[in-house]
Amino acid sequence: MPDYIEGFSGFAVPDIDAAATFYREVLGLVVKEDAGMLFLELPGGAGVLVYPRPGTTPAAFTILNLAVPDLAKAVDDIVSRGAEMVRYDGFRHDERGIVRGGHGPDIAWTTDPAGTVIALMERPEPVEGAA
Repeated sequence: MPDYIEGFSGFAVPDIDAAATFYREVLGLVVKEDAGMLFLELPGGAGVLVYPRPGTTPAAFTILNLAVPDLAKAVDDIVSRGAEMVRYDGFRHDERGIVRGGHGPDIAWTTDPAGTVIALMERPEPVEGAA
C-alpha cells in the first residue's frame, strides 16, 4: 500500500474570490489562499481544496457537511452574515429551514455563491469524561 501522508477532498467554483469571502466571512472557516486556490481548514483537522474552474456547474448534492452543537444558533448566525437557507421538497422545514427528526440528525442546507450545497447538522458536543 502507498504511504499516504494526507487526505482531503476538493471541488471547483467559478469565482474563487467570492468563495473565499463566503467561506471566511459567512461560514467563519479558516481559509488559506495559495496559487489561486483555497484550502479550507475544517474543525476536526480535515481540509478541503477549492479551486477555480470557470463555467463549472455545482453538484446537485451536499459537498460539505459541518457539524454544530446548536443548529438553530448556527443557522441564525450564518443567515445574519448573508447566507440563505435552502428548502427541499419532501422535507418538513421549520421557519429557519431546519429539518428536525426523521432518519438522521437535525439538518439545514445552504449554498455558497457558486451553488455548492453545504449542510449544517446538529451534533451536540460530547460530555467530558463520557464514553
